[in-house]
Amino acid sequence: MHPGDVLAEPAPELPLRPPAHRVSPRAKTLWRLRGLATLIVFLVPQLGILVLAAGPFPTVTVVLTLLLGTAYLLVVPPLLFRITRWEVTDRAVYTLTGWVVREWRIAPISRVQTVDTERGPLQQLLRLATVTVTTASARGAVRIHGLDQHAAAELARVLTETTHATPSDAT
Repeated sequence: MHPGDVLAEPAPELPLRPPAHRVSPRAKTLWRLRGLATLIVFLVPQLGILVLAAGPFPTVTVVLTLLLGTAYLLVVPPLLFRITRWEVTDRAVYTLTGWVVREWRIAPISRVQTVDTERGPLQQLLRLATVTVTTASARGAVRIHGLDQHAAAELARVLTETTHATPSDAT
């Protein structure tokens, strides 16, 4: 320590624990539909090649793509549903996401800058929404995907009220 160095006040301790809430069960359907769209994007050119150049290699790639895509659609959405969690307290926003790379984020309420909700076409169809909590962090926004649309609206309301009542350092 050198003369003139300023000590920062220590941040209040936030408990490190898994978030309590799961996303909506309908999120599994959303993830399956998105996975199916990706599978179709891969299959269409392969089927075109299969029609134009019949042979063992194009047939094998189509079969492998179908098998891997089907396995993904059956395994990953339920796994994501079990893993993806969120919680908001009067002190922080907690999220846990990811199936290959698991990401655990804790954003102090005092660092929250904005709260947004988003509902794309598939989300509207399934009555789901995404809540994005923008913070004063280099890591970026915290996103909670797959929430019931009413739960998302209530979460945005509660977060807005909580952040408004909390002294902020979100500069």
